[in-house]
Amino acid sequence: MDIREIQEEIIDEFSMFDDWEERYQYVIDLGNSLPLINEEYKTEENIIKGCQSKVWLHGEQKDGNVVFTADSDAILTKGIIAILIRVFSNQKPADILEADTAFIDEIGLKEHLSPTRANGLVSMIKQIKMYALAFQAKN
Repeated sequence: MDIREIQEEIIDEFSMFDDWEERYQYVIDLGNSLPLINEEYKTEENIIKGCQSKVWLHGEQKDGNVVFTADSDAILTKGIIAILIRVFSNQKPADILEADTAFIDEIGLKEHLSPTRANGLVSMIKQIKMYALAFQAKN
């Protein structure tokens, strides 16, 4: 699936919930299903700056696509990075760089986060795009 199709799928999933309590729980559930990052990548250099909690993000290139793994020490943040990885992992660097992130507003995520978590979300997206930029430059 391409990025837009995955984003549409996430929008559809979030629209099934009536209130934000249910949506928060869904975000947490997504975080619990996040494949764990290898301990070797839980380093200071893989911590996303600008996040209130610790979020580790690792990207590598496989068969021309960028593959991300991540973890966080906070359950909600872990769910947020899980959503982003679902959208951007296994995609081509150019597609990641061109991708629109309006789906985040469409599911109402940013408006229901504290200002520090919303800043963290922006930092996560920025770091994902930095990995894509680095891999694109390498090619």
